[in-house]
Order: sequence, then C-alpha cells, then structure tokens
Amino acid sequence: MIEARKNSPDYGNWVSTKLLYVPGAICLVFMALSLVWPVLAVVGLAAIVCFVYFAYARYRFSSRGGNIQARIQGLVLEYLEWDGQESAVDIGCGNGALTISLAKKYPQAEVIGLDYWGGAWEYSKGVCERNARIEGVAERVTFQKASAAALPFADQTFDAAVSNLVFHEVRGVKDKKELIREALYSGPLN
Repeated sequence: MIEARKNSPDYGNWVSTKLLYVPGAICLVFMALSLVWPVLAVVGLAAIVCFVYFAYARYRFSSRGGNIQARIQGLVLEYLEWDGQESAVDIGCGNGALTISLAKKYPQAEVIGLDYWGGAWEYSKGVCERNARIEGVAERVTFQKASAAALPFADQTFDAAVSNLVFHEVRGVKDKKELIREALYSGPLN
C-alpha cells in the first residue's frame, strides 16, 4: 500500500483540510463553552454545519466521491481549441493535474504550469514535478512560481492558455477582468 502511494501522483483536493479543521475546532470549543453558557451552542451548531458542508465538498471533489476535479479538468481539455503542436501555459496549476493532463493529451507540446503556491494551499512546485515524473511527462513540462496577476512572459508567448478555478483566488487585483486580459494575451491573438 505504501509503495503504491509512493508511485502514484498526488493531485490533492481543491477543498483544503484546513477548511475542515477550523470549523471542527470552533465546534469543539463552543460546544464545550456551551456547557457553561448554553447560548454558545448556537455557534457550535453553525460550526458543525460548516464542517459537514466542507467535508461533503471535499468528498465530492475526491476520486472516491464524484471526481469533480477531474471532470472539470476534462471539460477544459475537451473544449480547448488547439492542435497541441507548440507551447501552452496552465495559469494557477496548483498540483499540476491540468498541466500534466495537457502534456499527456498533446505529446508534441511543451507545457508550463504557473502557480503562486502560498501557504494557504497543500500544493508545491516539488509535488508538481514529482507528479510529472510519475506520469512520464517531466521532460516536456516545467513548473514555475509566478502570479496570475503578472505573468512573467511577453504577450503571445504561448499557443494556448488554460486555467482552472484560479482567478477568484488571486489577491491584490481589484478588477478580475485584468487577470483575464493577462491570460488572454499570453496566447495568440486571433
């Protein structure tokens, strides 16, 4: 079992375990306090509701509970209008799942996965690189730390640009339309 995990990619889950721990801890604290002040049980019950919601969401995004992550990534690839012959960028690649799927679907392509990989997430550049090695595409995939708000490439560097549920997470940009423009100009203008 441990050996199988060691040789399997780790694509994680979009619903962070922190979203389970925080309401769980709040629930425990307020339920304990409600023994002294019963009115605080309301806060404890609200925290239970949050915990159940995030636990269910985490389950649905997982491969055991509906595989919503993989289904969304599949839709991105299905609707991508690109011949796969040159280069592509995945903006906000997280754990590299879409980047690697893109490289696997288009064996002639060079793909760059960009992410900011902050402490709020359970992903890292190292996890992405490990996943690419396991999936057999490491020689055509590069991962780089960068912000979606300021892509480190000249306009029209890539032949295709993809992204998957990332723009709402980019901080420091008031007008999210600017993020979309930055992503659109990274590819060819038709």
